[in-house]
Amino acid sequence: MDTNASPRRTVPPSHYAWTPAHRAIALEDLPALRAALDAGADPHEEHFGKTLLHHAVDVERDSTAHRRPPPHADAVALLLARGADPTRRAALGTGTTAEELAVANGHWLATELFDAWKRARGLDARGLRRRP
Repeated sequence: MDTNASPRRTVPPSHYAWTPAHRAIALEDLPALRAALDAGADPHEEHFGKTLLHHAVDVERDSTAHRRPPPHADAVALLLARGADPTRRAALGTGTTAEELAVANGHWLATELFDAWKRARGLDARGLRRRP
């Protein structure tokens, strides 16, 4: 067993090829995600067709669905604070935005954070600049 793994979640061996940031998200290891970002991980990096933000939405939603605690969006919040853009489309995979994924998966807390992110930047609901 990996001694660095979060006691809350394990990752199949095939996923150990992930970048440190993606692995931290998969393990729900927020300190490791912070360390990866501090070390220069790009908040928009993609792996297996998912940006870090897409991956965080998936993992946090799945975690909440399986354990039924109140929803959480700690990795999403950290990534937004570090410059991730929820309106950016993944270059690989489905080509969706993390925001679209959150809405489709019912991750309402991430959706709230994405809406606040857009308002703070003067963007409308579609992510376009509001007209003065």
